[in-house]
Amino acid sequence: MSCQRRILLTGASGVLGRNFLEGVGKNADFNILALLRPESRILNPYPSVKEIRIDFSNTRAINELVSRFRPEVVVHCAASGMELPRTHSCNLIRFNVDFTIDLCESAAKAGTDHFIFIGTGLAYRPLRRSLQEDDAMDTMHPYGASKAAADLLVRSAAVEFNLPLTVLRPFSFTGLGDDRCRLFPSLLRAARSGEEFKLTSGFQIRDHISARDIAQGIFCALERPPNRTNPAIYNLGSGSKLSIKILVEKIVEELGLKVCLHFGAKSVAPFEPEELVADSSRAQRDLKWRPTHRLAHAVWQLARESFPQLDLQEPKENIE
Repeated sequence: MSCQRRILLTGASGVLGRNFLEGVGKNADFNILALLRPESRILNPYPSVKEIRIDFSNTRAINELVSRFRPEVVVHCAASGMELPRTHSCNLIRFNVDFTIDLCESAAKAGTDHFIFIGTGLAYRPLRRSLQEDDAMDTMHPYGASKAAADLLVRSAAVEFNLPLTVLRPFSFTGLGDDRCRLFPSLLRAARSGEEFKLTSGFQIRDHISARDIAQGIFCALERPPNRTNPAIYNLGSGSKLSIKILVEKIVEELGLKVCLHFGAKSVAPFEPEELVADSSRAQRDLKWRPTHRLAHAVWQLARESFPQLDLQEPKENIE
């Protein structure tokens, strides 16, 4: 009789799912079922992972699949709305909210012991200080608002369904698999093409962290016995308060990246917060988690895998 832990993972083809599988996909103690949309990219092969492609809007099929697999843990990383072109708000609600609640209910019916929901720091009301888990969720950011709604409703549903829940709220991150349209892949793409990299003023304060560290936070939450009476909530971030301008300039210098930066060439979206920084002291205390991977090295790893034409200096890997 197998004693492997059965884990159902959504979002395996995304940045966090990819980095989570880098850490656990070869672990024989786990039996991981990765749910993918039909159009999702092909996963790297991992011996402990089986993938199934399914229409996430087919509630009945999802419910039957979860019932058959009977996962001990569900790690729900999948989300919609951070890629360009931006997804329509109605689609954000259908996936980020409706699918999350449906999956939560399916997991409860299947006897799941722990549901881990990956939220976002963008859900918080913008404040000029580091954000804590008890701060209000109140944002005009379309993606952040949909995830805030899902965050609130999944906590309510988990209590109703008697399903132990952990909510993780990562802040800005990058690393392996982040090869599409966000800040650092866009920077690397501009360097590869020899084009000017157009940015906003860069005065916004952001808390950037390696996706590998966020994935480790997910693993720490998975290993910790869940709170069976109240959902546990944890921010995952570096706590760093650098402007985007200073951060990008530091990364460019450390990697020896040859690119022309044009700050002020783009306007800031009206819903973007001026400051978004995590207070992760609760996660450090309860989950025994803390960032260990330097952001510059995460960007270097991304470049080596997805932009191999770039000749870059390898920075130090670990935070001292």
